[in-house]
Amino acid sequence: MAVSMQVNEQPNILIVDDVSTNLVILSEMVKSTGCIPRPVTSVKQAQTAIDRKIPQLILLDISMPETDGFEFCAMLKADVKTRDIPIIFISALDSVEDKIKGFKLGAVDYIAKPFEKEEVTLRLNTHLKIYKLQQEMEAYNRKLHQVVNEQITRGAEEQKNELSALADILDIQSNVYEKGIDKVSINCRMLAISLQFSPKFDKVIPSTFVDEIEAASQLYDIGMLSVSDDIAYKKTALTDEEWDKIKSHTIIGADYLKKINKDKNKNSYLEMAADIAKYHHENWDGTGYPEGISGEDIPLSARIVAVIDTYMALNSERSYRNAYTKEESLSIMRSEAGKRFDPSIIDIFCKIQKQLQ
Repeated sequence: MAVSMQVNEQPNILIVDDVSTNLVILSEMVKSTGCIPRPVTSVKQAQTAIDRKIPQLILLDISMPETDGFEFCAMLKADVKTRDIPIIFISALDSVEDKIKGFKLGAVDYIAKPFEKEEVTLRLNTHLKIYKLQQEMEAYNRKLHQVVNEQITRGAEEQKNELSALADILDIQSNVYEKGIDKVSINCRMLAISLQFSPKFDKVIPSTFVDEIEAASQLYDIGMLSVSDDIAYKKTALTDEEWDKIKSHTIIGADYLKKINKDKNKNSYLEMAADIAKYHHENWDGTGYPEGISGEDIPLSARIVAVIDTYMALNSERSYRNAYTKEESLSIMRSEAGKRFDPSIIDIFCKIQKQLQ
């Protein structure tokens, strides 16, 4: 976590040295830079001072009783609350090895005793300027992050609105749609959320997927608008030509959605909707249409919609049959696990089907 400071706040500098004379000298030098000196004589006092108020910079002696400066520096850099505080070592130990050790521990500078006022003042001002620039950059990045998130949120809402407008068209075409697309949408969301708790799916179903499938599933049968009522509601057996027309709704629907999305910025909702429209009649064992793909080659979104679509269709009256009972529908769904449906999805579906609309 970065150290924060108000724009007009006077910087405070913690000075840690067990020699009182050094504290007096360094405090006066710190004051001359326009900063507030906070002198302490031990690491324990320094920890208490940091708990009260985070300093913008620490002047740290190396040779101290109990806990030395190197050890305290390592402690500060290991703590998320203090790891970003600039640390300048002050010591009579000015060997190359001591300096290298200090820099490896995370110090930004090293000032040797005895102190030269001009040198100390110059180095303090330099590191405070660097600190201020870092704070300004972090503030800018936070603002940029906020703006980008707002744009992403607006973009997601616009994408969802596009799908809602298309779904309204399907509502108007009530003679084409026998199923309640609002319930399909809600049930797909519920099943997707339930799958998140399964070890098999928890890594592949983020919250964005749940939102997308709720919106995208509304358009899963949009291609049926291309099928005439005479074929869609025929009570007798379909001819091969009529059946081909029914099956073509998957490709027609997907192509239509891809065409809408072609000239737009990437719309993840429409992309998922196109996958669902094209593949929701594919079967787990490869006997479905339009491409005859199988298993996990079928998009997960389409596998979820296939389960919900079939279950709702079984529970609904059709022009050619009465509705099945829920018990009969569930028995049929179980018998198709590993054939028509992803068996892992059916396993979760059977556990939550009583909560579905």
